[in-house]
Amino acid sequence: MNIEEYRTYCLSKNATTESFPFDETTLVFKVAGKMFALTKVDLFETVNLKCDPERSIELRETFNGVNAGFHMNKKHWNTVTINSDVSRELLLELIDHSYDLVVKSLTKKVRDEYAIG
Repeated sequence: MNIEEYRTYCLSKNATTESFPFDETTLVFKVAGKMFALTKVDLFETVNLKCDPERSIELRETFNGVNAGFHMNKKHWNTVTINSDVSRELLLELIDHSYDLVVKSLTKKVRDEYAIG
């Protein structure tokens, strides 16, 4: 997967926006204002994705390309290495999982406002 495929996939999700809130190289995707994915655009080697804590442990034990979230809450975020033992299909599934976790954390009012979930 390349950066454009990643970007297109993230932006295909309902109520998703992209921005550079931290610096000019860290691309962040948010749903209804809440972050679900981020990466460095100048060095597209990893992505940080939110993950269920129990699933995080399982993924980290199974795949060399899944590690505790770099500069993130290590209980709730993973750093996934692109072009590693993590398949493209699994990466897409993990993006979906991250997005879904954030959507589920939103109030009904916010979900209704953005017409999601």
